[in-house]
Amino acid sequence: MELIDRIPGQKAPLGKQALKDQISDKIAYMIHSGLLRPGDELPSERQLASTLGVSRETVRAAIGTLQERRMIEVSQGARTRVLGTGSFRLHESVSALKDLRHRSLQEVAEARAAVEVQVIHLAARRISAAQLQRLEALIREQETMLDDPVRFQISDQEFHSTLYRACGNNLLADVVSDFYGYALEFRRRVLLRKGAIGRSVKEHRAILEALKTRQPELAVQAMQRHLDQVRKTTQDEMGY
Repeated sequence: MELIDRIPGQKAPLGKQALKDQISDKIAYMIHSGLLRPGDELPSERQLASTLGVSRETVRAAIGTLQERRMIEVSQGARTRVLGTGSFRLHESVSALKDLRHRSLQEVAEARAAVEVQVIHLAARRISAAQLQRLEALIREQETMLDDPVRFQISDQEFHSTLYRACGNNLLADVVSDFYGYALEFRRRVLLRKGAIGRSVKEHRAILEALKTRQPELAVQAMQRHLDQVRKTTQDEMGY
C-alpha cells in the first residue's frame, strides 16, 4: 500500500497512528489547504478505499472522525459533503503553504521544477515494482474520473505522493510535497476546464511509462512536460 507518508505539521510518525487517523488527517489536510472546499462531494467509500489503498471499514471510520469534527456532512442516501475546517485545527499543517503564498508563481514554479526533476531522476533508478504497480492502478482509476474533478484531485495527490516517495530521499520528497500544495485553489479551477483532467491523465501515463524504462533522462522529460503544463494552466487561471 502506498499512502501519504507525511502530512505537514504532523508531530508523530504516521506509522504509529491508527490507519483511520492517517486517512482522516489526509482528508483534513486537503480541506485546510483548499484542495477540498465546502460543498464538494466526496467519492464513495468504495472509491476512496480504492484510491487510498485501504479497506472500506478504514474509510468509514475516518469519515466518522471528520463528521464528529464537523468538517463533513454524512446524509443517508446522499454523497458525503465537505462542510469546511470546522473547529478542528491541524496546528502547523499548512504553515509551509502560507509561506509559499507570499511567493510569486514563477518563483515557486522554478523551485518546484528544480526539485521535482531531481526527485524523478532518482525515482527512475530507485522505484520499486510495488510502487510502479501502485501508479499503474491509480492511472487506471483516473481514466474513469474524467468528469469527476474532486475524485481526480484526491487521486492526483496520491499519484504525486507515491512518485515523490519513490525517489528514496524523504527530505526531497517533503520539500516537493510543499511545492505541490502551492496555488491549489487555482489548480482545482483548471480541472473544471474541458479536457483538463484527460490531459493530466495522459501526462501521468507518460511519466509512468518513462519510469518503467529505468532511464532517468526519459522520466525527467516526461515530468518536465507535465510541470510546464501545470505552470501554464495555473498561470492562466491566476490571470498572469
